[in-house]
Amino acid sequence: MTVGRLEGVSPTRMELLRLSRREKLAEKGEELLREKRDALIAELLDVVGEVRSARKEVEAKLREAFLHLAIAKALMGEDAVRQLALAAKPRELQMEFASRSVMGVSVPMIEFSPLVRRATERGYSIHDSSAALDDAARCFEEALEKILRLAEVEEAVRHLASEVEKTKRRVNALKYIMIPRLKATRKYIEMRLEEMERENFTRLKKIKAVLERRASAEASAASPAVVVEAGVGGGSEGDLKVSEGEGKL
Repeated sequence: MTVGRLEGVSPTRMELLRLSRREKLAEKGEELLREKRDALIAELLDVVGEVRSARKEVEAKLREAFLHLAIAKALMGEDAVRQLALAAKPRELQMEFASRSVMGVSVPMIEFSPLVRRATERGYSIHDSSAALDDAARCFEEALEKILRLAEVEEAVRHLASEVEKTKRRVNALKYIMIPRLKATRKYIEMRLEEMERENFTRLKKIKAVLERRASAEASAASPAVVVEAGVGGGSEGDLKVSEGEGKL
């Protein structure tokens, strides 16, 4: 997958230093997020194990409750069981919701008072009831408690799974998009700076060559003037010698 570089970045040394710091920070962040993701997955697997155990307990308790209910119906008759169920005292279920932190993730907690009551607290006549019906009522109340606990751990699984998915997206965004873009931009700036250095070096060489040719030309132009002056001086000396000879004659 081809990843482009960042837009609007100037090829300067200051920008190169800034990108290098951002790249190191992104790599460190990706490493930390990867560790967080792995820890969340491990915690999620533990909670999933709790959900499986809680479901098995709920299913087992409901099977036990329905078994006792079937026995009560067989012993007392379905109509008698229905009449006792209608005579039972309704109970208000009071729950409080709180939260706890699991690997930095807030998961809900359900707090409630014990739901299992004594036979005399259910409101129906214990003289008209049977042990099987009392056991059925107790098992249903225990099953309701286990269902509430199951709801709590299932909600924790949803929250942890959502956080794992968010963390995975962040890790992938850093690993496959942000960090490659930073690297590509850094390499582009390094390449442009090298090209600019080569251009400057070539320009300096040309300037140096021009200056050397100019200095050489100036030196060449100054040398013939010295020769001519020497020649003129020699001519004067010759004239002097000739004049002296003519005087002798």
